[in-house]
Amino acid sequence: MTALPNWPRHQGDCPGRAQLRATEADFVVQEVLPFAPDGEGEHSLLYLRKTGLNTADVVRQLAGFAGIAERDIGVCGLKDKHAVTSQWFSLGLAGRPEPAWDQFTVPGIEILERHRHRKKLRRGVHRANLFELRLREVEADIEQLLPRLQRISRQGVPNYFGPQRFGNQGNNLRHAQNWFSGSGRAPRRNQRSLYLSAVRSFLFNELLAERVGAQTWQTPEMGDTCLLAGSHSRFVAGIEDTGLESRAAALDIHLGLPLYGASGESLSVTQQAVLDRHASLCQGLLAQELRLDWRAARLIADDFCWQFCDDGSLLLRFELEAGGYATAVLRELLDTYETNTRPEH
Repeated sequence: MTALPNWPRHQGDCPGRAQLRATEADFVVQEVLPFAPDGEGEHSLLYLRKTGLNTADVVRQLAGFAGIAERDIGVCGLKDKHAVTSQWFSLGLAGRPEPAWDQFTVPGIEILERHRHRKKLRRGVHRANLFELRLREVEADIEQLLPRLQRISRQGVPNYFGPQRFGNQGNNLRHAQNWFSGSGRAPRRNQRSLYLSAVRSFLFNELLAERVGAQTWQTPEMGDTCLLAGSHSRFVAGIEDTGLESRAAALDIHLGLPLYGASGESLSVTQQAVLDRHASLCQGLLAQELRLDWRAARLIADDFCWQFCDDGSLLLRFELEAGGYATAVLRELLDTYETNTRPEH
């Protein structure tokens, strides 16, 4: 595989393009926890704002300052480097005194809140991410953009994994392919989960692309797995399940698609046909004993709002549940490029 596919968009080709991340302040993310800090416990819980750093950079700085191992630091998710992002970190102190955080002075890192907490943060435990994105150099008519913005607000977007899931230029996916085929070295411990996630995400995107192309990604059909919005509950749609279309239109349920792995559950003929095109990837996941999981085919951008600004930029604000990608929202609106990557006409 030399490049990731250009998976189909629900609304078809975009009517124009815009520049994303002209500055780091054009991409702002805030992480939202589903619980309040305990106020006590052996973990120091920090809410930090970082600029121009990735999550691993911050972990290294915190571990060095607190004198603990990086493995004792918990995070909910990885956040972009070229952005202004606020996220939570937990530090397992295990009887150690609270570090003198007023002496923690690292360029690009600001401590916003600090608390005590009983548990280490785990990946994906956060409830949502709040986004404020500014698109500059917008090359599209407002009249063309308005219907797209309105449909995104009402219907959501296909819940594709974003390109960052696959590593720089898809390298994580390629390394995983080489590992599975025996032509590459086995990954180090910290790489293994990245490679396996890249493979499962690619297969999910392929399954979703099949339903987007057929325009059946918003409404479950008989035999499909249905996911209840806002919960981990699911059921298989049967003949007795009436009202699926109205429930899907009300955003009460979503089509569920598999994150491939071992299971006693059978997949549909269409799903199996898609996966059969990537048999070596499927076999590689099974060899690593991954279990089948499910992910919604639709991503809802809550509180989605927009503003056309006097400087010609377009400001977007919205909330996505944990695991949702802002790039999945943007790709239904405009083709975007980043600084120094402007394409030729």
